[in-house]
Amino acid sequence: MAKFRGITWDHPRGANALRAAAKRSYSGRDEPLIEWDVQPLEGFESHPISDLCSRYDLVVMDHPHTGEALASNCLQSLEQIFDAETLGKISAATIGSCFQSYNMADKHWALPLDAATQVMACRDDLLKQDIPRTWNEVVALSEKTGQVAMSWAGPHAFLSFLSIAHALDQSLDLRNSETWISKEVSKEAYEFLDRLHANSPISTSKLNPIGLLDYMAANKEVSLCPLIYGYVNYSAPFTVNKISFHNAPVKTLGGRSGSILGGTGIAISKRCRVNDELKEHLLWLMKPETQRVFIPDHDGQPSNRAAWRDDAVNDRWGEFYNRTFNTVQTASIRPRHDGYITFQGEASAYLRKAIEQKVAPDKATSHLQKMFDNSRNPL
Repeated sequence: MAKFRGITWDHPRGANALRAAAKRSYSGRDEPLIEWDVQPLEGFESHPISDLCSRYDLVVMDHPHTGEALASNCLQSLEQIFDAETLGKISAATIGSCFQSYNMADKHWALPLDAATQVMACRDDLLKQDIPRTWNEVVALSEKTGQVAMSWAGPHAFLSFLSIAHALDQSLDLRNSETWISKEVSKEAYEFLDRLHANSPISTSKLNPIGLLDYMAANKEVSLCPLIYGYVNYSAPFTVNKISFHNAPVKTLGGRSGSILGGTGIAISKRCRVNDELKEHLLWLMKPETQRVFIPDHDGQPSNRAAWRDDAVNDRWGEFYNRTFNTVQTASIRPRHDGYITFQGEASAYLRKAIEQKVAPDKATSHLQKMFDNSRNPL
């Protein structure tokens, strides 16, 4: 029987490497060190982390859940388990803000297993033109072809709004939930979403990122999605109807790609009785060689910066990592306060409704700000 129980998300990228790693032999044991259960992507995005921590020793989480986790006091900090030098090495080796995204209250709450952010996805065989680089070019392609789909379901309408705002305002940083987007930038981001939604294929409107990428790979209706969380699994050269991934659009050439960080971290619940065997295993997952070889070999998406630049890894996976490196490196950390996860879902639903009902930009973006303020200071 496995010594530990973990929960991750139900996709080859989320589960295969963890399950394969858990079967490695430790101290002569034959059974897996960790039994990994899975939950749907929607559960990963919104299920209360306190509930997961009451049932599992290890929880694969996204950084916006950090504030919720601290409020419910359900995690052990990494500083309780690993020494400062070890954590410093992991931080230095990790791409972009993936490790720092789990830092709150002067401690770290998850090991950065996987790196991802919103990037551009293309069916090169359908695009029949140069890949657009600016948001204005994306809108022009949408209006010309009707083949530009937005990731619109679940929290992703709001996350797309944030990413566009991030491209428009390069100083934007919402990680500590103390500020909001300026009125001018909010209105402009909303207007971009409105124009793109007007020509987006209706058949994609209810698909989560995995469903949308599956749809792109299987149909000829979508040639481009300008913002979608990158999944390396769709970019392998041997894949039928391969999807290529590229840096997210910019406001003007030479600007920063706007993108909101995703990826996953392994958090350790309060119920977990950490021993040397588990510590060794978790640190092995973070080793550069593991990240460069084992993780990609088992459908994973590493968080190690050097792995993203490795020639062999890029050759195997259709240059996915090189082509999206800059976007991941500069991706923005989301708000993480307790209450953000609920706000994220409600804000996305409101955006969909507002755009469908043609609510004016001033009114819609003012309401979004009120929703955000209320999520920080509930009545």
